[in-house]
Amino acid sequence: MTLNDEQTKDDSRRKFLGFFSGAGLGGTLLPGVLWAQLQQAQRITQPMLTDALALSGLTFTEEDQRGLLRAANQNLTRFEDLRKTSIPNNVGPPFYFNPLVPGMKVNRTKLPVRFSTPKVKRPANLEDAAFWPVTQLSQLLRTRQVTSLELTEMYLARLHRYNEKLNCVVTFLDDLARSQAKQADAEIRAGKLRGPLHGIPWGAKDIIAVKGYKTTWGSAAYKDQTLDEEASVVEMLREAGAVLLAKLTTGELAQGDQWFGGQTKNPWNLSEGSSGSSAGPASATAAGLVAFGMGSETSGSILSPAARCGVTGLRPTFGRISRYGVMTLSWTQDRLGPLCRSAEDCAVLMSVTAKPDGRDLSVSELPFNWNPRHDIRKLRVGYLQAAFDEATNPVSKAFDQAALAQLEKLGVKLVPVNVPEGSADAAGFNAESGAFFDELIRSGRDKQMSNPPRANSFRTSRLLPAVEYLRSQRLRSMMMAKLAEATADVDVYVVPVNTGGGGIGRGGAGRGPGSTGFQQGAAGRHFNMANTAGYPAISVPHGFLESGSPAALTFYGQPFKDTEVIALAKAYQDASGFHLKRPNLDATSQTPKSV
Repeated sequence: MTLNDEQTKDDSRRKFLGFFSGAGLGGTLLPGVLWAQLQQAQRITQPMLTDALALSGLTFTEEDQRGLLRAANQNLTRFEDLRKTSIPNNVGPPFYFNPLVPGMKVNRTKLPVRFSTPKVKRPANLEDAAFWPVTQLSQLLRTRQVTSLELTEMYLARLHRYNEKLNCVVTFLDDLARSQAKQADAEIRAGKLRGPLHGIPWGAKDIIAVKGYKTTWGSAAYKDQTLDEEASVVEMLREAGAVLLAKLTTGELAQGDQWFGGQTKNPWNLSEGSSGSSAGPASATAAGLVAFGMGSETSGSILSPAARCGVTGLRPTFGRISRYGVMTLSWTQDRLGPLCRSAEDCAVLMSVTAKPDGRDLSVSELPFNWNPRHDIRKLRVGYLQAAFDEATNPVSKAFDQAALAQLEKLGVKLVPVNVPEGSADAAGFNAESGAFFDELIRSGRDKQMSNPPRANSFRTSRLLPAVEYLRSQRLRSMMMAKLAEATADVDVYVVPVNTGGGGIGRGGAGRGPGSTGFQQGAAGRHFNMANTAGYPAISVPHGFLESGSPAALTFYGQPFKDTEVIALAKAYQDASGFHLKRPNLDATSQTPKSV
């Protein structure tokens, strides 16, 4: 073969790769680096096809290849037409992931929802209530010891005062908040109570759309974006009377705690990031800047910042809360969930948001039945023995063992649970995020991102053949069946936050597809499986590390056992009291205070 022959072959390969970056053959999706070259060539050649087939791991006869070549060239025009059609952010593919596997039983009977009604007295300094859980703030409002406007002004003042330290706010919504608070006060005075969230101030992660205001997705590429839509969760909370104070930070395109404005900080240790990607909701809630935050998770983005910042973060069962109006990374894995100061606060949020909206068709109609007097002694409770055994940090290991002992004191009988063999290969989710961010890559605006490598996963999604993506989803089903069998004999089970060092990784968990979150060892393997399977989980603090940052414990359950998971977490919190500690943002050293 001559040098010219080699150059011709190389040129063909480059043109071929350009085609496959933007088009695809037989379901192959590859990165679009040299798409322009193919547009000039106007056709796919035999050498291009030969190189493409290497990805499939298959060998075809010359006759088969001639047929494939004809089909590929015919598809060029179809692909160009497909790309000319603009697809709104809120339009997903017409398939919906279901976390249930054959044999799982769920409660379909709707029961009355009840909440605790603690007796409260307005503190002399209203800021002392900044760290109160929603259940107590709600009683202050219901008994008219405080107005929603007073709470709103108090929280807004704290947001503005401490945001310079924490960097947890993207957009302040002062005028909107005051307007909503005044409306809530008028309704409460008139005896028109909407429920426990009426008049309660909150903050939304900035991938959640609020009509008329910027939704930046944490990225310089979208920092001026205003969407002409409102997320269903925002509508539901507004209908419940909640008062929206701010759009809170998200790691860029929902990964980590770095956004175009810098890094969001952990209120307990300002030398650390808050973890992410629900960075702002976790940080602001922990610092007493909002009564609660609404975040999202694809792979650790609620649980990780909740653990780092010492708040109670609930990742609900997949399909509990609508994602309409929220940035997408994975249609089959994304979830919204609350970050609060107590487990029962999470139940309050679920009672309002866990219902179909007629937009996100993945949302289940199964009822959310909460009762704060749930008898946890009737729960079958397990613990992930291998994960507890693998813990190496003596401080966090002591916290883990003390937590198990506390549960046993509550009358819970703990039984060991093992992680099944297998894996949860999440590489396929890159295809879903790549599809959502297709326009970003094609337009070249990914060069505007604060963290350009973040876009790499969207580019590499083009290297995943559709056949392999669907095969990975079938393997996902097999893994889900194994996990269901391994956890069939318990209602709730406990897992330590095990990173090998007793803390949470500095980079923070990513919401990005394929992320391994923040766990290692057996805990990490289980984390990936349970997350990919759509299981609910709640993170609660259970001690403090040498750094001053909280340590955390996680309660899991099978799909749609959210109430059982929350009930056990509530019982543990009521007995331990770690969730009542608060950071001192005015001090040079972080010594936990009690509320």
